Amino acid sequence: MLESTVAAIRPLDEAAMAAARELQGRLTKPAGSLGALEPLSVRLAGLAGGCPPPLPEPAAVAIFAGDHGVHAQGVTPWPQEVTAQMIGNFLAGGAVVNAFARQAGASVTVVDVGVATPLPADGGGDPAGPRLVRANVRTGTRDLTVTAALTRDEARTAVQTGIRVAGELVDGGAGILITGDMGIGNTTPAAALIAAFTGVDPAEATGRGTGVDDETYARKVDVVRAALNRHTLDPADPLGVLAAVGGLEHAALCGLILGAAARRVPVLLDGVIAVSAALAAAAFAPDAVGAMVAGHRSAEPGATAALRHLGLDPLIDLGLRLGEGTGALLALPVVTGAVRVLHEVATFDAAGVAEK
Repeated sequence: MLESTVAAIRPLDEAAMAAARELQGRLTKPAGSLGALEPLSVRLAGLAGGCPPPLPEPAAVAIFAGDHGVHAQGVTPWPQEVTAQMIGNFLAGGAVVNAFARQAGASVTVVDVGVATPLPADGGGDPAGPRLVRANVRTGTRDLTVTAALTRDEARTAVQTGIRVAGELVDGGAGILITGDMGIGNTTPAAALIAAFTGVDPAEATGRGTGVDDETYARKVDVVRAALNRHTLDPADPLGVLAAVGGLEHAALCGLILGAAARRVPVLLDGVIAVSAALAAAAFAPDAVGAMVAGHRSAEPGATAALRHLGLDPLIDLGLRLGEGTGALLALPVVTGAVRVLHEVATFDAAGVAEK
């Protein structure tokens, strides 16, 4: 599945992008007056292979959840059980991501890809509400400072879980996928992935996550540095990097991104967990970047380093660092607006408006 998905990812359609640029030049507005929305609409036309591209709706949020052996190194004060407890909150509709998803009219799918503690037996209970997909590869990763977090087979299984979820959501009618994540301690492997793929120093890749104090932050940087020193990481071998220092949710998000790119559907990236996974997806298939839209600039410094490496500019910057898919959901109307302009704004000729 992984190899066939990567093989299906193609470059953006140049003819469709040229048509979108030409149309943008004829719309009743000064050229370039919509700023970043104009190149975004051009890129989405290239992804779809036509102009105008389909409106990116409905939206589907996929929240991948997993736990982490590196939690034992004291990188966060939050207990690991919170991962499972927050899944219960997602399924009950009580988290921030649920509120933003309701506002956006987006569906929410929660995927247990590696949670260490038991989850609710009945899922959400509401057939119209968030759904739970049980796809647990193992109950949390190993401690990446001691050994590889995952075997290559475990990492592959998680990536393929993400590909499968992407396909199911697109087959169900989704016009855009939104990355979500949950996992206590998951900003530590994210920092390790970002440092491994971009080459930045661990101090630049590592942030405070849930808001740790100075002592815990210093320990976290040391943990990331120790993991990078322990493992031989080759960015040209993304599966190996994911296995050595990644998390199950990072690997699954990588698969979701690859799956979206293969189906020519945009994927709206959330914060630091998503962009660390996006680096792995780009290493598998550089053309996958064409399907990626950076929803927001996370307050985590590693996210900026990752976006710079990917060549992506975030649509909004609100200082968010929650995860779950929240920042991407807030950016969704911007993406929709960029495409709607191509569908609905009159040209100078059609409107009878004189050009300069």
